[in-house]
Amino acid sequence: MPAGPRPGGIGWSRTKDRTGNMRIGIAFLVASYVLSQFFRSFLAVMSPVLSAETGSSPSDLAVSSGLWFLAFALAQIPVGAALDLIGPRRTVSVVLALGGGGGAMLFALAEGPATIHLAMVLIGIGCSPVMVTAYFIFARIYPPKVFGALGGATIAIGSLGNMAGAAPLAWTIDAFGWRETLWALAGITFIVAIALAVFIRDPARVTAPTRQRAPMRELLSIRPLWPILPMMAVTAAPAPLILGLWAGPYLHEVFGADAAGIGGVTLFMGLAMVLGNFAYGYLDRLARSTKAVVLAGGLAMAVALALLALWPAAGLVPATVLLIAVGLFGSAYPAIMAHGRAFLPQHLLGRGVSFINMFGMGGAALLQFASRPVYRATEGSGDPAATFSAIFLFFLLPMLPAMALYLFSRDAHA
Repeated sequence: MPAGPRPGGIGWSRTKDRTGNMRIGIAFLVASYVLSQFFRSFLAVMSPVLSAETGSSPSDLAVSSGLWFLAFALAQIPVGAALDLIGPRRTVSVVLALGGGGGAMLFALAEGPATIHLAMVLIGIGCSPVMVTAYFIFARIYPPKVFGALGGATIAIGSLGNMAGAAPLAWTIDAFGWRETLWALAGITFIVAIALAVFIRDPARVTAPTRQRAPMRELLSIRPLWPILPMMAVTAAPAPLILGLWAGPYLHEVFGADAAGIGGVTLFMGLAMVLGNFAYGYLDRLARSTKAVVLAGGLAMAVALALLALWPAAGLVPATVLLIAVGLFGSAYPAIMAHGRAFLPQHLLGRGVSFINMFGMGGAALLQFASRPVYRATEGSGDPAATFSAIFLFFLLPMLPAMALYLFSRDAHA
């Protein structure tokens, strides 16, 4: 059973009203998630200036972006343990300051691709506790029925960071320079980290029951999680990866779209992802079956990807509609997380949400790295439509066995 607040406990703070006192801290958590989403997507806009001034090619920056995802995913295990053992306040504030702020400072000093690689690893580690800290707090201080809705709203608002990493970032770089922009981002990251240290209040500590197994072994023994993890790994990745990596080249090479045209289509796709996160969270709260919500959305995204793979050159308007559909229906992360959270014991919430998140981010990292060879293997055909047909098929195929396995998952409404 949960123990009461312990004034002297390591990493745990005393609160009179955990929900009320946490609101400012949650607001800064959302702000930190905006930063996380920004750092996840900002390299595409910086590519021209980094190529000119540091010799970093688009291929180099693709590696840097993949390293961000990989570092983020690998950090989930220690982050989850820290959430359970020392609490969210110190975990998120310290890691964000040292990794996110320190990585942005290193990026501002970069003279070549190697430094950018290292900076993105640090930034990935710095961003790694942000979302799972929010989920940890939601799971501990709010009713289970609103868990998915709160997570969906946080992700939807945080998705504004993707938009800030587009036209606003380009304007800032033109006005002030890219190094100055990175120094400013480092300063903002430090300010947010300090605010998290001040305003986050750790929920009351949960005493783990006496057990023989190590925490990770106990997590792995929760069989209802097994069919949920592959679903998280392959359905949370296609929409952001297509938006951040492949939508632009697809629209340009197949339809001859210019920067303005690409920007318009990707803006609508990004807005669809914001709406999708809100919608999945809302539907998870209303529906009797979280599993049905996730399956319906996954099937709709699979249909959109299949149509893009079958008729990649059908026209700019159909392609735009299908990309928007991928963004809308490919935002099931909050519902899948809510499904998995329903099976986590209280004493393993930190490790559990981080473990589920590791599959989402790890899947994104692997798919990002693997999509490049698919593109290179087919781009020599001289038919851009065939090349991108292969890309969309590449994202579709792993979803089919994952959804088949997910059919056997135990339903729960978290």
